[in-house]
Amino acid sequence: MTLARAAALGLFLLLSHGCARPAPPPTFAPPGRGDSRFRFVDVAGSAGITRVVLSGRATMDHLLDSGGTGAAFLDYDRDGNLDLYVVNAWRLEGNQVKERGSNALYRNRGDGTFEDVTEKAGVAGEGRWGAGATVADYDGDGWPDILLTNFGPNVLYRNRGDGTFNDVAARAGIEAPGWNTGAAFLDADGDGDLDLYIASYIDTTIAEVLQATRSLPWHGLELVAAGPFGMKGAPDHYFRSEGGERFVEATEEAGLTDRALAYGFAVRAADFDGDGDPDIYVANDSDANYLYRNDGHGRFDEVGVWSGCALDAGGAAQASMGVAAADYDGDGIMDILTTNFSEDTCTLYRGLGGGLFDDVSLPAGIAAATFLPLSWGTAMADFDNDGDLDIVIANGHIYPQIDSHPEIVGTFAQRNLLLENDGGIFRDVTGSAGPGFQLVQSSRGLAVGDYDNDGDLDILITNLNERPDLLRNESSGGSWLTVTPEVEPGHGPLIGTEVTLIAGGRTFTGDVAAGDSYVSTHDPRVHFGLGKIESVETLDVRWPDGTHTIRHTVPARQFLVIRKGG
Repeated sequence: MTLARAAALGLFLLLSHGCARPAPPPTFAPPGRGDSRFRFVDVAGSAGITRVVLSGRATMDHLLDSGGTGAAFLDYDRDGNLDLYVVNAWRLEGNQVKERGSNALYRNRGDGTFEDVTEKAGVAGEGRWGAGATVADYDGDGWPDILLTNFGPNVLYRNRGDGTFNDVAARAGIEAPGWNTGAAFLDADGDGDLDLYIASYIDTTIAEVLQATRSLPWHGLELVAAGPFGMKGAPDHYFRSEGGERFVEATEEAGLTDRALAYGFAVRAADFDGDGDPDIYVANDSDANYLYRNDGHGRFDEVGVWSGCALDAGGAAQASMGVAAADYDGDGIMDILTTNFSEDTCTLYRGLGGGLFDDVSLPAGIAAATFLPLSWGTAMADFDNDGDLDIVIANGHIYPQIDSHPEIVGTFAQRNLLLENDGGIFRDVTGSAGPGFQLVQSSRGLAVGDYDNDGDLDILITNLNERPDLLRNESSGGSWLTVTPEVEPGHGPLIGTEVTLIAGGRTFTGDVAAGDSYVSTHDPRVHFGLGKIESVETLDVRWPDGTHTIRHTVPARQFLVIRKGG
């Protein structure tokens, strides 16, 4: 692209709307199936998940007002039941701070209900404007810790192992004041401890946020919050772990300098090129996405455009918010899904092997369903246990002013999406997926996990200025197996562990990650839907150090713990 063309494109985008590339809607729209096996019910209220997630001003005068927050599934007390962590922000009125929201830790009682233990655990968020929650055992003591990315200094809650936490971010060296968003832990250099990548969005201050006024014309009809075009992006950070206790900033040394100062949102670390070490994918708003390929020693090269997963099929940058990575087509190669702005489709990059990708959004059937919504958190997961990965997407616009013109792109509050994988083609089954998918809110963070230990995956979603949704999965489905890899404290990280099953003539793969979706973290256990398969022929756990633990003839329908060396 020439500089003149790039400048003209930037001007056009700025005049139309701040975060998206206008495009004609796709014409290919696979019909939804009428025999959907899916059923989800929102049980948040009856389960005790009641704390409202604050989000700036109701009028969304600055992009920070509309960014929302993430959530996480974790077993913080190691009792075998998934607990919930929900990040909160602040409430503003005009140019005044009216309330600083409290984050919430909900302990799973094991009977379908939760106890709010936030104050007792000491994890309210330190009064910061929260963004995301990334969970990992960063210090290798066997207990999951919680990283909170914030608008302001980050918080790192170290799990003491007695039900309480203390903030060690300053001591660990990862506070990094700014507008921090997505994050991912990974053992980038193979030394046995977890390093950390943190994305950042816009370089701004709380004074600028409080004084912001809506100045961007939207379709020539309303003035909405300006940006991100015309605003300076904030640099991402990479912190190398020094022995599992402290981190040092090593962004430039590792080849991870955010040279474009792109507007970073979601981060996912995984072995995208199949060479045995973790790479880093960053979903950027309105800029080309990054794929940093690891050379095996903790030094990276940015290869997103070359690899085919930085732009859409037409060669344009999109306004990406969230990311999911998994093998949706069962070929053993990692695929990538990005969620994007309204009036543009979400993008499914099919992995071709060797770190190459192809945009298959249109032929795979996700283009039509995702064109009008503004999409955020997401996951590729098997929600009906039929043996393939479906797609869930949290939706919600950032401009409440569009409610005056619903005929254009719909409304500020939107339904979330459930797309069923039907032989590699995705079909919109939202309308028949139960009452949980008929809710209309402005959603952001999304995490997936089996909180009730019944063998199917449930969904936790955060909403602007509402309580979260906890969608209990009541779908009819097939067989399943959930694998929990474990290591003894001090014997290396769990993050980056890969699990492969061979069963029924098919191969199933999954990995353990910290950081995914939109500023959220999923269940750390690796879940597999198996359809009619009741026994797994071979189960192979590849640990981050390259060693393997293999089991044969493994019965399905169980939670299986695999210990390294065991």
